[in-house]
Parts: sequence; structure tokens; C-alpha cells
Amino acid sequence: MRSLGLDIGDRRIGVALSDPMGILANPLTIIHRQEEVADITAITNLIYQHQVEQVIVGLPRSMNGSLGQQAEKVTSFSQRLGSQIKIPLVFRDERLSTVSAQRLMRNTGIKKASYDDAIAAAIILQGYLDEKYHQWR
Repeated sequence: MRSLGLDIGDRRIGVALSDPMGILANPLTIIHRQEEVADITAITNLIYQHQVEQVIVGLPRSMNGSLGQQAEKVTSFSQRLGSQIKIPLVFRDERLSTVSAQRLMRNTGIKKASYDDAIAAAIILQGYLDEKYHQWR
């Protein structure tokens, strides 16, 4: 099952895509936020183009697990996205995904700072896929 991972921010949306078997997540692209309709259209186009069967959205939680203002923005945007697609949309805790992406980029020598959003989306998606894999075993 192919999945799309999203790291939704105020200026950019990081996008990751799993392989067709739903085992590995890879950074796909970054959507530079414009206006909501265009952002949702860009995501739905990727869903149809890659025959995605589910969307995994990173939900930003504070370190104590509570939901703040950014989580409310992500939830609101995701609800509007969900009303435009006919596939499941699942939230996943994204605490420290951007920090992990930046550390990975630094350790591997990747210099393009804006690429961290797509890598963060891949980290979010891979965490979800790993949990699903362990449930199947």
C-alpha cells in the first residue's frame, strides 16, 4: 500500500512517498505554501499521480504531549484536505522529526536547508510504516 507523508508548516509542506509495498519512505518534494486551495490541489495531484492509498500527517505536539496552536493549524488544514480525498488520513506524532531531519542532513553532508521538510516528512512516514510492519509480524 503506497502512502504519502506530510510535514505541514506555515511556509512549506514536506512530502514523502512510500514504496508500493509500504515498507520504505523517501523524501519526494516540498510544496511552497501559497494559498490553501492551491496547496490542497498540489497534494491531491500527488495522491492521484502516485496512486496513494493513505495520507500520514505529522501532528506537532509539545514535549509534554499537548496540542498547541501549530497543531490546531495542521488539524484544520488536514480536515479540509480530508474532505477533498477519498482515502484515509492518519495523524502521527511528529515530535522532533525536523530536528532528526536536520541532524541526518548534517551527518550526511546535505547542505540544502529547505530540503529538511521533505526529509522530516519521510521520518514521520517511516515511523508510521515501521509501526505497521511490527503489527503485521
